[in-house]
Amino acid sequence: MTNPSTPVKLLHIDSSILGEHSVSRTLSADITRAVQQQHPESAVTYRDLAQHPLAHLSGAHLSASSGNIPDDAAFKADIETGAAVLEEFLAADIIILGAPMYNFTIPTQLKAWVDRICVAGKTFRYTANGAEGLAGGKKIFIAISRGGFYGKDTPLIDFEHQESYLRILFNFLGITDLTFIRAEGLSTGEEARNAALTHAKLEIETLILP
Repeated sequence: MTNPSTPVKLLHIDSSILGEHSVSRTLSADITRAVQQQHPESAVTYRDLAQHPLAHLSGAHLSASSGNIPDDAAFKADIETGAAVLEEFLAADIIILGAPMYNFTIPTQLKAWVDRICVAGKTFRYTANGAEGLAGGKKIFIAISRGGFYGKDTPLIDFEHQESYLRILFNFLGITDLTFIRAEGLSTGEEARNAALTHAKLEIETLILP
């Protein structure tokens, strides 16, 4: 467990396309402030995947991973950005992730980031005993927002490929210390929306941080 007085490296990621109207952005910012209050000497790296989207992987990216980088300035810059994204992830002690639900899963902007951090030999590897995550030891807070209700006792549980996907993903990379802050039912009426935001903010206020 990290001592609260020990400086830590924070990585704050947002992926919502809704700007100032985004619930996940509001909650991820609240989480970041809560973490900084307990780790006042922390250094924060912020990446906005909607304002500055990453290119999706292509065949050229796979070829470049084998050293075949085309003589193209824009592509070389993209490769450098991908390397920076991976380094930010590897260097972070605590990650705060804003992850809204779009069409039952995460935004395409966030998926592009995921594809840049899932790198064989860096964040996972395959062994004779199966896959092994190499990015353990991190703490991740994930601000989840969604218009409906997708919990285990709801009719839409089979449509939920947001939280479950992120949990499986980070577990695969060796990260098991995950805390989800959920704001659900945001599109089911003003009363439900206000209740969801109030509940999520109360959860953030009572976070037990590393």
